[in-house]
Amino acid sequence: MVEFDVVELPETDHVAVGEEAPDFTRPLVGDEYWSDTALSDLDGPVALVFFPMDGAFPATYVWNEIRDREWGSSSDLTVVGVSVSTPYEHKTFIAERGMDYELFSDPSAEVGERYGVVHDLDGMTGIREHRPAVFLLDEDHVVEYAWVAAEWPEFPDYDEVEAHIERL
Repeated sequence: MVEFDVVELPETDHVAVGEEAPDFTRPLVGDEYWSDTALSDLDGPVALVFFPMDGAFPATYVWNEIRDREWGSSSDLTVVGVSVSTPYEHKTFIAERGMDYELFSDPSAEVGERYGVVHDLDGMTGIREHRPAVFLLDEDHVVEYAWVAAEWPEFPDYDEVEAHIERL
């Protein structure tokens, strides 16, 4: 069994329910290619899932759970991820996980900063990553649901998220 310490993360002033989701343009990586894409280019309701860098066990756990629950497969919900990993890392991660989802690449963590979900990695000066977070956006990209991890590792209540997805 893997041992790790639970770390309480500092409070964050993240994007809240009722606010318009900040727009951004970043490489959106799929299983075949990537291209610069704006969040505002995505149609319909959107599940915007922030996660730690590819290869970290929380990233694997989050995306295996979303894949196994088949988020977005039976509705017009668009499910996309955002992490500090590069497009090349995302391509490998997507292939290894057998994912049908696309992932935004945010190596500078600027998107995560705008959403209030960035934290410094303990003991690594200048290294930042996204904490796990889920934002459900309606058709106008207004936040209808927001969950942001308060400790590491922490994961969303997937059943609760799905209940909110059904209301979109």
